[in-house]
This record gives sequence, structure tokens and C-alpha cells, in this order.
Amino acid sequence: MIHTITFENNPVTVGKYRIAACPRALPCGRFAAQVSVASGRGSASTDRVMCFTNDFATRDAAASFALAQGLDWVRSTTQAH
Repeated sequence: MIHTITFENNPVTVGKYRIAACPRALPCGRFAAQVSVASGRGSASTDRVMCFTNDFATRDAAASFALAQGLDWVRSTTQAH
């Protein structure tokens, strides 16, 4: 089964990165957290999508967790350089 990822929340831009939470409804009624971290444009674009094993009672809680994880990833990546 292929899952479609939708970007429901407004993306946050940090430097060259666009971070968008994309929570996904689970069959049990809870929500999975996913985040997209994209950079570049056109054929030079990249998009890292991270999915987490935690599940959340609300879409907003899953989105908040995902956004925080995406921001942490960007901070750790940009500090390493």
C-alpha cells in the first residue's frame, strides 16, 4: 500500500530548509507523526521524509511532535558544518 503524504500545516522555513509536518491518520483512530524537510529547487531539490513510531491522540499533537523533530534535525545538520 502506498501512503499519500499531504502537507496540511504551513511549512516553516529555516535557512535553505522547508519543514512541514504531515500527520497521518491511523486505522485505530490515532495519528502518526511524519515530517518533510526539503531544500533546493527543481532538479537540485531534495526532500527527507521522516516517519516516527510514536502515535498521538490528536492530529495537532502529531504535527507538533513532527515539526519539533524536523527543526531539531535542521539545527543539528546546520551546526555540524
